[in-house]
Amino acid sequence: MLGFYNYTVILTYMSLVSSIVGITLAFEGNTFGAVFCLLLSGFCDMFDGKVAKTMKRTEDEKKFGIQIDSLSDLIAFGVLPAAIGYSIGLTAWWGKAIMAIFVLAALIRLAYFNVMEEKRQKKTNETRKEYTGLPVTTDALIFPLVYALRSFFGSNFYIFYAFVLVLVAFLFLYKFKVVKPKLKGMIAMTIAGIIELFLLIWLMK
Repeated sequence: MLGFYNYTVILTYMSLVSSIVGITLAFEGNTFGAVFCLLLSGFCDMFDGKVAKTMKRTEDEKKFGIQIDSLSDLIAFGVLPAAIGYSIGLTAWWGKAIMAIFVLAALIRLAYFNVMEEKRQKKTNETRKEYTGLPVTTDALIFPLVYALRSFFGSNFYIFYAFVLVLVAFLFLYKFKVVKPKLKGMIAMTIAGIIELFLLIWLMK
């Protein structure tokens, strides 16, 4: 069979499965379920790199890991947030245009990251310490928080969501430095995600 099969790819595949489920839920009108799946994909993606480093891999396995991670991220953090937008009312032509721009920005960022990461790894074996532009995985914290604020915007929430989509798409491609979180930062982000989940559940009551 084609591909490389070991435990280092399990979390990446779980993230993909979660995002596919989230997309179907969004189109069925279950926005809360879709947002939950976005959070779950974020949790999986946060630790897949740490898991991958626990195993000595060949160069082909490392390159394969980079590719499937980015392809999975495009679905989880590009397509899924756009699908959530559709589920909350971005159904007009301008809403669809914004969703397309958002996914395109995520695609460009991920492709650029792959090129630069491969180039970087040829020069050094050091762990990456910073990113250029906003990582697409931050969607997993941004959009659940945005959704939690929906009651403050009432019937105009879809307009606010559209604005955030445009802003985040711009930040995907804008050149600024973002420090890569270390273990403490990852723990803090995990706690933030859990808090967001409980906030969402509380708001559903």
